Amino acid sequence: MANLTFCTTTVLDHGAISQLAAALQANGIKRPLICTDKGIVAAGILDKVRGAIPNDIQPTIYDGTPANPTENAVLEAAEIYKAEGCDGIVSVGGGSSIDLGKAVALNVTHEGDLLGYTAGMGGVAKIGAVAPLIAVPTTSGTGSEVSSGSVVVMNNGEKLILASKNLVPRMAICDPQLTIGLPPMLTAATGMDAMAHCIEAVCSPQVNPPAEAVGLDGIRRGLGQGFLEAAVADGKNEEARWNMMLASTEGAMAFTKGLGAVHSMSHACGSVKELGLHHGTLNAVVMPTVLRYNHDRIGEALPRIREAMGLKQTADVAEEIEALNQRLGLPKNLSEMGVTEDRIDYLSAHAARDVCTFTNPKPASAEEYAGMFRDAMA
Repeated sequence: MANLTFCTTTVLDHGAISQLAAALQANGIKRPLICTDKGIVAAGILDKVRGAIPNDIQPTIYDGTPANPTENAVLEAAEIYKAEGCDGIVSVGGGSSIDLGKAVALNVTHEGDLLGYTAGMGGVAKIGAVAPLIAVPTTSGTGSEVSSGSVVVMNNGEKLILASKNLVPRMAICDPQLTIGLPPMLTAATGMDAMAHCIEAVCSPQVNPPAEAVGLDGIRRGLGQGFLEAAVADGKNEEARWNMMLASTEGAMAFTKGLGAVHSMSHACGSVKELGLHHGTLNAVVMPTVLRYNHDRIGEALPRIREAMGLKQTADVAEEIEALNQRLGLPKNLSEMGVTEDRIDYLSAHAARDVCTFTNPKPASAEEYAGMFRDAMA
């Protein structure tokens, strides 16, 4: 059975931020809460966004989004939303700010603990209409601006997924100009996040040919045509920035087909607060390990991935990703990122119950995840 599910209205081009006023009006938002982070404020990006908001609309700002959004931050922002009488949300930033905005939109319209709405707790069926949300991404990585998911570190310490078609932003405003100042390492890490979405989606055993085609186009833009490395080499390359923003959005469109063990492992590592690890970097580092683990189940997908990457059909995709990570200056393994042997039991158990594992091409137990974590640490 094929399930063909796609997203929201997306405006993508240089200068697209000029459409924010029309988006607010179309969605009846007169008192928006802007969910962002202090880095966006310091970089002056928030000023550009506020400049696109009409003078008769006075936004309230929440800039406390952490690198990995937490339940406490969601509750803090939700209290501000209620106290200021807000009627909608504008998320400005990377996936963290957009995911936080989605969780706030849920929290202010639903009763009970956020944990009860996570996918593993049957939350998909419990999530009804939420507060209207407009997403303005400032990185090219998560694609959260068009996805139905929100990943939050809950107060129980687990990094869990909220998922519902009702969490898809009403509109995505994708302006590559907002990514021009992104540093090379963050460009690399977020770009590899987008590539992980595309590659895992193509490998997923779920049947959704349009989503797979979108994923392959994202791989082709980011890797086959070299726009990821071009954006890292020259952050002012507007063509590269445009194509990477599209590839990022395509990644999230593609993963309506499902993700896999790469994300299960990344979610586990990302839940360790003391390490504070970046999600996209984690995806890049563990992807070769998961490709090797899945190799005997993705024989039909690999030729299409090689073609999209611009590789010979004899190429080893896992080795090519490892070489790409090194060219981009990303860590060689999880050990370089601070992951140690004593954490493997926790990480493996977390990954084995993460919802992304259910669409991995090859089932993985906690013991098998332990083996993958050790491989990714070597």
